[in-house]
This record gives sequence, structure tokens and C-alpha cells, in this order.
Amino acid sequence: MSKAIRFHETGGPDVLRLEEVAVGDPAAGQARVRHTAIGVNFIDTYHRTGLYKLALPSGLGAEAAGVVEAVGPGVTLVAPGDRVAYAASGTPGAYAEARLLPADRLVRIPADVSDETAAAVFLKGLTVWMLVHRVHAVAPGEQVLLHAAAGGVGVLAVQWLKALGARVLATVGSDEKAALVRSLGAEVVVVYTREDFSRRAREWTGGEGVPVVYDSVGKDTFEGSLDSLRPTGLMVSYGNASGAVPPFEIARLAAKGSLFLTRPTLFTYIARREALEEGARALFARVGSGEVKVPPPRTYPLADAARAHRDLQGRVTTGPLVLVP
Repeated sequence: MSKAIRFHETGGPDVLRLEEVAVGDPAAGQARVRHTAIGVNFIDTYHRTGLYKLALPSGLGAEAAGVVEAVGPGVTLVAPGDRVAYAASGTPGAYAEARLLPADRLVRIPADVSDETAAAVFLKGLTVWMLVHRVHAVAPGEQVLLHAAAGGVGVLAVQWLKALGARVLATVGSDEKAALVRSLGAEVVVVYTREDFSRRAREWTGGEGVPVVYDSVGKDTFEGSLDSLRPTGLMVSYGNASGAVPPFEIARLAAKGSLFLTRPTLFTYIARREALEEGARALFARVGSGEVKVPPPRTYPLADAARAHRDLQGRVTTGPLVLVP
């Protein structure tokens, strides 16, 4: 038996329960992983609240690091004793002491990267790789608007964009977060709760607008993000931290300058094993070189997952959150 966080109804953090679950032996193509550190992400709150629908009761969590305990028939990509990380697209269940996973979703962790760092950075770091290399290939000198820049994805994205030679206009929710993001290399930082970031974006670009906006906030920033773009610019909406974006007339994209809009999900971009390995290599190379420094994660016991969710949604945290079994 293994302990895992599960929920039987959608709602606030209090619906999360620590329960005993059976894990079993791996079947063909599977591996059993004993978790050492578990990443907490905003998508977990979407699952818990029902914004993203799951069959209930359900586990929770999409990424973790740990050690392979056993492998099923035909598995050659990993072996017992390997330190591995994953960002899984199937049924959520990372908030657990151990679980079975498809072996081809596991990636070995380099010796110079700790388990907590891997769990803190893997899904978020792959998301940044997807955003700046695959959704839109950011060029040196390009001006980029990045929302929620002090969050788990944001602190990695600011540094990665800086390493690419991009110029970053970052939005945050407080002066404390502004100081952090500025120290990471953002050229312009806007506390969006008291300043019009779209106006600043226009001023910063000489009235033209930015070529790309990365927006994980959703409802509260969507309109301003569209207004920040230059003609034929790209709006990348990859999260709903403030709530889902309301329906809107697609013709408005034409009226605002023939804009492009995309709603990417990481798991589409890493569905092929080759893409997963490419993204993981790029991520661990950035981390290993020091170009992307991972802030020490705020850790919580697995049993305190509800508290981690409260802190995450209350925006009282900066950088990554990790559960420790």
C-alpha cells in the first residue's frame, strides 16, 4: 500500500484527503517509481476545482522525481535504481508515495541536479522550453511581454528569455515580486494591479506593440494582452490563474491587427519521446550551466497538500512548491 492525496468531489483545498491506495507491480511497458519530491502546479488547482474535468474520485499532480523500484516486461529506457523525473499527461496521481507510470514518460535526472530541483523544475521548465522554442521561437533582441513573472513558470521563463537575448517586460502582483523579477533580468517590470501594462508595452515598443505575449493569468489580463500586441502578433494563453477567459468574437482578432491566438498544452508538444528528450536535455543544460537558476523550492509534507494549494492560489509564494512524501 501507498499513501496518496485524493479527492472525491471538486472544490476548495479542503476536499483533498490523504488515503491509502494499492500500487501493485508494473505491467509491460511500465515502471514503479517511489517518489522523493513532487511538484505543485497551477494545473493541479484546475483539476481540484473542476475547471479541468476529471473522473472522480481522483488523484492529483502531474510531475515528480523519484527512484525506479521495478520495471515491467520490455522496459529498457530505465532500470531499477535510476533517479527519474516525469511530467505525465495521463490520469493525475503524482501526489503519492509511489505510482505506476509508462516507462517512456520517465527521464533520467543528471547527477548534478537534486531530486527536489528536478521535481520543482521539470514540468515548469519543459513548459518554458515549449513556449520560447516551439510555440514561438524567441529571437535575440525580441521584446516579449510575460505575465505572472514571479510564479513557478515565470521565474524560469525570465531567465531563459534573458539567456536567449530577449528583452522582457514582466508583470507581477507586488513590489516584492517586482524586485525579484528585476533581479532575474527583466528589463521593465509592471505591478499590474496598479498600472496599465498594455500602455507600458506600447510605450516600451515605441507605440508598435510586442510580437508575443505569454499569459498564464487568464481573465484579468486577456484584454490588456491583446491590446499590447503589434499587428500579426501572437497571444499565447497558457493558463487561467484568475479564471477562464470569457467567450469572445473571433473577428476581434482581425480588428486588433490580424492577431494570432493559441492555447498550447505541454503534453501535445512532448507527446513524442524524441520531443520529451529534446526538451529535457535543453532544460537540464540551462539549469546545469547556471543560465537558469532554480529558486530553492518551498517544501510541504505530502499530507499538507491543501496548505500548499492555499498558498499557491493566494499568490503568497514566489518560485516553485514541492511536496515531500
